[in-house]
Amino acid sequence: MSEMPSSIRLIKKYPNRRLYDTQLSAHITLADVRQLVVDDVTFQILDAKTGEDLTRSVLLQVIQEAESGTGEPIFSSDMLKNIIRCYGPWQGVWSRYLEHSIQTLLDIQSKSGLHSTQAWADFLRTQTPLMGDLLSRYMEQSKQLYLNTHRLFGLFPTFNNDNKSSDK
Repeated sequence: MSEMPSSIRLIKKYPNRRLYDTQLSAHITLADVRQLVVDDVTFQILDAKTGEDLTRSVLLQVIQEAESGTGEPIFSSDMLKNIIRCYGPWQGVWSRYLEHSIQTLLDIQSKSGLHSTQAWADFLRTQTPLMGDLLSRYMEQSKQLYLNTHRLFGLFPTFNNDNKSSDK
């Protein structure tokens, strides 16, 4: 196991699935991990036996717990299916797009002073129709650019309604 900088909080995951925060010298829950994220604490979760980095895996568990909790989930079944479809050639593009989009929203929140959950929710509620419209227009323009590029240069395959490549 490699030496970690002291600024990174180390959490160990044991075979019994319990998480141990080495800074607090105490076991913690997924809710505690979520709070570390909310508080912008830098941490890493390692398998206590092998030293394998499990941070991403545990963060996915935090998301799953949040999605199954009360309130409206972020990921609908249709959205999850579409995300699964994006794995493969589009994976890197979508990863960067989602990461940039979420970071932009967090930057807006930080710079606007809308730190309370209710103020941020109220702001987003007023902006959602506008943002949705802008995204829809952007996606339509991207689709047209793709189709026009194909027509002009034949660079990309076209797809029919069954999502099978067709050579027209």
